Amino acid sequence: MEVTQVLFNAQSIDGTVRKNAEESLKQFQEQNLPGFLLSLSGELANEEKPIETRKLAGLILKNALDAKEQHRKFELVQRWLSLDATAKSQIKACLLQTLSSPVFDAHSTTSQVIAKVAGIELPQKQWPELIGSLLSNVHQIPAYAKQATLETLGYLCEEVSPDVIDQDQVNKILTAVVQGMSASEGNIDVRLAATRALYNALGFAQANFSNDMERDYIMRVVCEATLSAEVRIRQAAFECLVSISSTYYEKLTPYIQDIFNITSKAVREDEEPVALQAIEFWSSICDEEIDILEEYGGEFTGDSDVPCFYFIKKALPALVPMLLETLLKQEEDQDQDEGAWNIAMAGGTCLGLVAQTVGDDIVPLVVPFVEENITKPDWRQREAATYAFGSILDGPSPEKLIPLVNVALTFMLSALTKDPNSHVKDTTAWALGRIFEFLLGSAVDLPIITQANCQQIVTVLLQSMKDTPNVAEKACGALYFLAQGYEGEGESSPLTPFFQEIVQSLLTVTHREDVGDSRLRTAAYETLNEVVRCSTVETAPLVLQLVAVIMMELHNTLESQKLSSEGREKQSELQGLLCGCLQVIIQKLGSSETTKYAFMQYADQIMGLFLRVFAFRSATVHEEAMLAIGALAYATGADFAKYMPEFYRYLEMGLQNFEEYQVCAVTVGVVGDISRALEEKIVPYCDGIMTQLLKNLSSNQLHRSVKPPIFSCFGDIALAVGEYFEKYLMWAMSALQSAADLSTHIAGDDELVEYTNSLRNGILEAYSGIFQGFKNSPKTQLLIPYAPHILQFLDGIYMEKDMDDMVMKTAIGVLGDLADTLGNHASSMIQQSVSSKDFLNECLSSEDLLVKESAQWAKLAISRAISV
Repeated sequence: MEVTQVLFNAQSIDGTVRKNAEESLKQFQEQNLPGFLLSLSGELANEEKPIETRKLAGLILKNALDAKEQHRKFELVQRWLSLDATAKSQIKACLLQTLSSPVFDAHSTTSQVIAKVAGIELPQKQWPELIGSLLSNVHQIPAYAKQATLETLGYLCEEVSPDVIDQDQVNKILTAVVQGMSASEGNIDVRLAATRALYNALGFAQANFSNDMERDYIMRVVCEATLSAEVRIRQAAFECLVSISSTYYEKLTPYIQDIFNITSKAVREDEEPVALQAIEFWSSICDEEIDILEEYGGEFTGDSDVPCFYFIKKALPALVPMLLETLLKQEEDQDQDEGAWNIAMAGGTCLGLVAQTVGDDIVPLVVPFVEENITKPDWRQREAATYAFGSILDGPSPEKLIPLVNVALTFMLSALTKDPNSHVKDTTAWALGRIFEFLLGSAVDLPIITQANCQQIVTVLLQSMKDTPNVAEKACGALYFLAQGYEGEGESSPLTPFFQEIVQSLLTVTHREDVGDSRLRTAAYETLNEVVRCSTVETAPLVLQLVAVIMMELHNTLESQKLSSEGREKQSELQGLLCGCLQVIIQKLGSSETTKYAFMQYADQIMGLFLRVFAFRSATVHEEAMLAIGALAYATGADFAKYMPEFYRYLEMGLQNFEEYQVCAVTVGVVGDISRALEEKIVPYCDGIMTQLLKNLSSNQLHRSVKPPIFSCFGDIALAVGEYFEKYLMWAMSALQSAADLSTHIAGDDELVEYTNSLRNGILEAYSGIFQGFKNSPKTQLLIPYAPHILQFLDGIYMEKDMDDMVMKTAIGVLGDLADTLGNHASSMIQQSVSSKDFLNECLSSEDLLVKESAQWAKLAISRAISV
């Protein structure tokens, strides 16, 4: 098979030629994998071949080694490991040879492929000579070979975890990289490749950063690189500094003054990509200090790993003026572009983080800038002043801010209606939203909103909803936070008199002609939902009137025929928003008996609409409609049974949707809602549901985040159907046991610990539901054989000491449920259990009230079981 021609054809403009070529590549791969990979690596290494085919060969090789989906990646890794050893050696030899190719596309693609192979082999203790041969390449004469090798070292550090490479080799890699970065390296491409490689290698440098001499050397080279004549090197060097600021925060003290000098020079004088990274350095320092201060509540104690060095506080007098200057560098059309990011925005974001880090100390440094610029004729100055004010509202104390806000409010309301510039209005509406978000709920005796100014605020915001889309969107946002500020006010809220007018204005926004091309429609519905969610009893009749309006809108989206694919997508997005809105209304009206009764007249029609949305069928809508049905089931209770015959097939489709795993997770949650609503009326559907859930658990294609909710769902079903669950007990318990065993021996990073805790919580919720479901039934003895394993699981979790409060509460609850359901059968098992007594005592003295309550109940249940 002439592979060059096929690779050429695979890039043909002619669809048929392309399709045939892709087909033959696929067949070649399936019939003879070693031959396929060898011929690709040969193509990549062959200097006679055209660059297009070499590049594609490299890309196909890379994709044969790695994939985004975890289960696919695992398959590819296993496939490579089981490949014939001779073939693998030949492929790797070709790759190393191509690294010194003078053709950029060839060696650059090869760098990535080598790193992918290393990512598979190094953890398996294979290819031990790789790093040595790369390092010997670094001293080669042609600059392109040196550049390619440094790139490869960088990618390699990205692929493997630091514990895979021993310290001696790490030292050699860092030496090569840092030498490649130094100013004495004449070739720009080499220096750039080295700087980017250092960025990836920083995670390996723990030991080197603990050594003063080595750290000084690395820091000196990085700081020198920020002064290079080549802009890409300066940018890459600042990216290294940003990474160092979070990885090695505690080592920065000796360098912080120099870093301040080079970052402030870059922010004021350098090109935008470099200046953005220089600002990012300080944002990153803020993140570190906010975390440290939150974790130790400001009281620095001896047990903290990292003390707070208060870099931001010390730099304030120089840092804040530098950031305020950046706010004047706005771009003309930044409000229109959703992904816009520029110096002014980065500076404002950093200013906001500084305010969170230092609190009250920032206020006197920013207020003079605001007062000086807020009335200037140039729009840039007015906008910058408004942006500065809005940025510092989260961090300082309400006592410090509210007197300022009370002065500013009237001015801002007038600017929002009268300022001639759209930028200024946009930022003003955003800043008002920040005032409402951070200062309304703060229990301070100085109210910002009074009966007197409430009318004016609402009038101005509703007026601004008719402004340009970006101003209108920010006005919706401000109203959102205004409504949220009065959540839970019980009987009356200052917004109650304006409820009808607010709802009407928001509905009008959703019908604006220009609503399609921005986030405005979504913002209007989100705000409408919040206004409904936070409304008081007085406005319930008005919420009830809204049901028919939103139903009509949803009905209209289902009527429109023959849409283009873009039109269909817009339509399904709108259906999603309307289903979301109905969900909030259902939850609101379903939460009290009087309104629930009035709402029930619409239940059949609403369910009919949701079923039509499913028939319209697109994943996103599916999800919103599914959530809304969960709310409807909760509100209608046992009456929901009449919808099950028609709804069941969509429920099943949702549970089978592995591709869009969020849809699957939402559906699992809805099965729980329906179980709680229907109780034993769900029995006819249990076989299908339990079969599908067990199938989902055993699949390695389903995203792991869906598994914990599936276990909780077992508990909901068992609680609903009681002893009828006997039919599934053996299967469910076996799945729970193997997951329980997995979840007690996991050491890993924070993300893994978090997942493990949610998995444990799901397992425990299942046990809890099963015990409560079987309570008082003659079949409780069926559970006795499982009790020792469950107690062992509880011991295991307790011994690991890494559970969060949520798991603690559920776990101690399960101990209580076990004692409560099994009675004297459980007493000797509990008394023999290794840690249940210690666990119980620890929970009884917990500061978390929910854990404490759960433990008091468990104590009572255990004492009853033991005394029998």
